[in-house]
Amino acid sequence: MSGHDGVTVRRPAATVAEIMLDRPEAMNALSTAMGARLAAVCAELAADHGIRAVVLSAAGRAFCVGADLKERAAMSDADFMAQRPVFRAAFGGVLALPQPVIAAVHGYALGGGCELALSCDLIVADETAEFGLPETTVGLVPGGGGTQLALRRLGPGRAADLVLTGRRIGAAEAERIGLADRLVPAGAAGQHAYELAERIAGNSPVSVQNAKRALRQGAGVPLAAGLEIEDSAWRAAAFSADRKEGIAAFVEKRKPQWPGA
Repeated sequence: MSGHDGVTVRRPAATVAEIMLDRPEAMNALSTAMGARLAAVCAELAADHGIRAVVLSAAGRAFCVGADLKERAAMSDADFMAQRPVFRAAFGGVLALPQPVIAAVHGYALGGGCELALSCDLIVADETAEFGLPETTVGLVPGGGGTQLALRRLGPGRAADLVLTGRRIGAAEAERIGLADRLVPAGAAGQHAYELAERIAGNSPVSVQNAKRALRQGAGVPLAAGLEIEDSAWRAAAFSADRKEGIAAFVEKRKPQWPGA
């Protein structure tokens, strides 16, 4: 396990990594240092071909309450603008991970915390989870991908409801509108997310990463363009060593040993 600047990384299984927001004394509020660390961690994991799935979790009683407003209160406008590329790299790093990423959410996931969850492929929320994009209530606009990711996940009406009102929603409503994919008992989000990650990691890494690429790149494009993206992903998997191994394992009735190529 390694960690500093509010982010801890561990490898609970050979093919699964866990990124933990680890600043519980501040309810995992995102500082500039924390953003820089998160971006660096994501870059390292993206290049690690042994990692096939990632869990994004959090220590303490909240997932993340967004940007550290105490830090920002002492910033000049120049400091504030200097923080912007750091935060964009952090959110962009999660979004750009080639491996599937599962958020394990408990407690508050507000502002940037909600946006970090939205940057993941799957969101597991326990019954204590509370989501919100309250930026408009403090004179800002969601800037970690919140407007665009909520739009794609929820549709225009529900995204507008959350973004324009700044209201918070509980775990049950989050699941109902599609903001959370799985709703689990209090305290169970981390374990459930890890089990999902292990299941995904057991599949062909070439197939999984190309399927993720097709899902991400196909969002918001016309159907014809999306089908071309899918065809590209299919070809990448169909002519890979993983496909040959998958067929051989099926015929021989054994567990595949994916070459990942």
